[in-house]
Amino acid sequence: MATLKGQNFRILAQLDGTSVSVIGMSTNCTVTLTNNVDESSVKDDVGLASKPEVVSKAWSVQVDSLNVVNTAAMLTAIKAMNKIQIMWDEVSTDDNQSPEGAGYARTGMAYISDCTFTFNNRENSVKSLQLTGAGPLTTVYAGSFEVLDPGTYTKGQFVRLFLGSDNTTTPARVIGFSTQLQVHVSLQLEDASTKDTTGDWQIQEPTGLSYDITTNALVRGGDTITSQVQAQGLSELEAIYEAGTPVKFQIANVSGANQRTKGAVIMSGSVILSQLTINAPNRQNATYDAQLNGWGAYTVGA
Repeated sequence: MATLKGQNFRILAQLDGTSVSVIGMSTNCTVTLTNNVDESSVKDDVGLASKPEVVSKAWSVQVDSLNVVNTAAMLTAIKAMNKIQIMWDEVSTDDNQSPEGAGYARTGMAYISDCTFTFNNRENSVKSLQLTGAGPLTTVYAGSFEVLDPGTYTKGQFVRLFLGSDNTTTPARVIGFSTQLQVHVSLQLEDASTKDTTGDWQIQEPTGLSYDITTNALVRGGDTITSQVQAQGLSELEAIYEAGTPVKFQIANVSGANQRTKGAVIMSGSVILSQLTINAPNRQNATYDAQLNGWGAYTVGA
């Protein structure tokens, strides 16, 4: 039998509540199975050798994908804190999407505990998902499989951050001369297993939700701006920093002159500017990085 290649080992997820399908346009996946151990050696044992003993089991899955068209669905899933069914298996067919039922295939319920969306200039946009097992794994899976359209690529310059100057009005200004944008959402989990829990599996439950946005931009760019959409630059961000109060934000698809015409809004809410770093190395472009922490719950869409 031929050596298994990475493209023939895939993660499937039940994201729509009815069917399990592959996570499309995936570039990498990692499955981690953990036996948590305690030292079991006692005074009755001769010698100095360690004797670890398994006291609990946990698992997690990490997936990277170039399909960010379903960003809104991912943001909704992690915000809802719903458990979803996860499966890994060997796959085949021309599009590597049909599960084979390999002996090592496993399925279980998990939370999307961490997701990062990266929209960088002149790069394909990327999403990275971390899924944390909420209970046991099983080799038995009974359900339907759906082969998905693999999706489309999204260039990072067509997704932009709109930032307001206060926490009352809809943000209408883009970050001027922006080069990078990253959105990160994290679901905090705790082990909720007790002495009443049967078996060794850790039973995870959500305890909190947080998010942050990171953007990088040139201090001053050389582009000719023909768009009528105004921008927030370094001086405006310094004023937001000095005020130290929340401001409205939107992350949206864009088009038109200078990629500034707002289209469908992906995510919106309020943020606090927690850190502003200005970088001016010799013989390089002067840039700044802004770290924005979510203030209150975000909204999927406008």
